[in-house]
Amino acid sequence: MIENKKIGVIILAAGSSSRLGRPKQLVEFKGKLLLQQVIEVADFFQFDTKMMVLGAKSKEIINDIEPGNFRVVMNEEWEEGMSTSIKSGLAASLKSEKHLEHILILVSDQPFVSKENIDSLIKVQLENKAPATFSKYSGELGVPAIFSKELFSELGKLEGDQGAKKLLINGEIEYQTVSFEAGNFDVDTKEDVELLKQMEKK
Repeated sequence: MIENKKIGVIILAAGSSSRLGRPKQLVEFKGKLLLQQVIEVADFFQFDTKMMVLGAKSKEIINDIEPGNFRVVMNEEWEEGMSTSIKSGLAASLKSEKHLEHILILVSDQPFVSKENIDSLIKVQLENKAPATFSKYSGELGVPAIFSKELFSELGKLEGDQGAKKLLINGEIEYQTVSFEAGNFDVDTKEDVELLKQMEKK
């Protein structure tokens, strides 16, 4: 499906997990660390570039995961917000493959992201020749999301803690959506971890 299209993937995993008090990237669910799980899901696909952006607690995270085919990109400015990780990952991706046509953005704390989710996003993006395709959950748009090269410059203009949804505020960007209701659950607090443990038993 992604043959003849140059697609890169970026996993954003640079945050400090301040509300949790320990790296949420290393929270375990069903025998796997959350970051390891998303690495393995994304590694299933033959993307042209695979970048994982780390920042806070990077040494601890690197010691505990197997990056597979992902290249680690260090974001020294991670404290300035998510936008710096997006820009770091995008810059590294384009340096590795200047002819990229699309970039997929994933995060490390969505335990239910699957190959099917990613496959659907890519399929909708390519079939509709869309500038962007977002996941949709609880009436909101978010990641995983994929962007065409016409938006790369806009991604590069993000500032502070702005995520890619910032591109939608002016209402001028056409986009598609893919339903991913389980994407509404991510891990930010100790309560989230406890809930995740309960889900693990089901």
